[in-house]
Amino acid sequence: MSSKTCSSILTLCLTLGIAGIAGADEIDATAALPNAKPGECYAKVVIPAQFKTETEEVVVREPSEQIKIIPAKYEWVQEKVLVKEASQKIVSVPATYETVTERIEIRPASRSWHTSKSLKSPEASPALLNAAKAGGIDLDAATPGMCFHEHLKPARYETRTEQVVSSEGSEKVEIIPAKYEWVQEKVLVKEASQKEVAVPPVYETVTEKVLVEPAKTMWKKGRGLVERIDNTTGEIMCLVEVPAKYKTITKRIVKKPASTKVIEIPAQYKIIKVRKLVSPPQEKRIEIPAKYKTITKRVKVADAEFVWHEIHSKDMDARSRTGNQICLLETPAQFKTVTRRVVKTPASTKTVEIPAQYKTVKVRKLVSAPQEKRIEIPAKYKTITKRVKVADQRVEWRSVLCRTNMTPGVISELQRALKAAGFNPGPIDGIVGSATLRAVSAYQREKGLPRGGLTIDTLKSLGITI
Repeated sequence: MSSKTCSSILTLCLTLGIAGIAGADEIDATAALPNAKPGECYAKVVIPAQFKTETEEVVVREPSEQIKIIPAKYEWVQEKVLVKEASQKIVSVPATYETVTERIEIRPASRSWHTSKSLKSPEASPALLNAAKAGGIDLDAATPGMCFHEHLKPARYETRTEQVVSSEGSEKVEIIPAKYEWVQEKVLVKEASQKEVAVPPVYETVTEKVLVEPAKTMWKKGRGLVERIDNTTGEIMCLVEVPAKYKTITKRIVKKPASTKVIEIPAQYKIIKVRKLVSPPQEKRIEIPAKYKTITKRVKVADAEFVWHEIHSKDMDARSRTGNQICLLETPAQFKTVTRRVVKTPASTKTVEIPAQYKTVKVRKLVSAPQEKRIEIPAKYKTITKRVKVADQRVEWRSVLCRTNMTPGVISELQRALKAAGFNPGPIDGIVGSATLRAVSAYQREKGLPRGGLTIDTLKSLGITI
């Protein structure tokens, strides 16, 4: 690419389709392109991490304590000591007995319901007892010797006179027919309407210049970056201005658009003979009264029932007895005289006290307890110097030399400045060779400058102005 071609384009370094990935501690700040001017070159460069030296006082030995033990003091003394504690002894006291005579019940008295006053008669069934309960007998309140029997109380009827409907009341309906007459009327046979007619459009031919493609800038791959560190740095792209494109066309346009107009169509009528209702049909209702007759009927006023009462009661006729009877009978208790040996005083125990036993012995007694004495040991410190990172390594766009703004004079000046700074650039020939690139990289590393190309920051650091 010639300097004349690049005089009107903006050259910019960026990576395209390269798998250069920032490291774990590296920040990529190249997402947005820089705001460049025509004739400038930019490249992705690596800005090294920044460090500063700090002084810090650190503990080399934590504060602690030294513990000194003062032993306990003892002396020997005579003491009376317990060798056997006081206790108790339990002695058994046997029981005493006596002979007694008593009358005991061997079979208790009992009560039961029978069908007569004899204990030999059959016992009354549960069904018979339930019937007596239902007939008004309180079996639980009965006493031995009481008897009850059952009577049948027949149903009771009455003769009553009653008036009943022999023919219910109703209505008779008579119909009065409707009345009509013939009249002449004007009737609508076709409603008024509208007809919509199309009016065609009017056209004219015009000529005009139209934009086919607007003015734009586009990136084209460039050449001339001085140094390439890895796949993340070193690609150059040129931003080229492309003018807008136009085309003259002739076209037919609508002068007056298509439209419609509405035509009114009047309604149509006809004279016809019509049959009209004068009075509607009606109904006339005539009441027919109900008819009644008197009847005599026999009505049950009480159902037949079974009634129980005490056998000596005369409240009911003896002829209404059913033959069922129950009697509450009592069987007396049976006793027997027996002689037996019973406990007069039960067996027991008594407690005998046994006194404690003592002995005089020589005992070693504590005069003063052991103690500890704590001595404080202070902490020890040491002052250290350490290098602290204040900024991570970054990848940024930076202004660089490329073929657009690079001349042999500038390169020669660069080589002389590198040599004066103690870095071997090879021969001073104004050509960027491998020795010059190695010297630039070494200088950038030592000075902590951005790496990845011949940056303007590097030239300024060497005192070179372009």
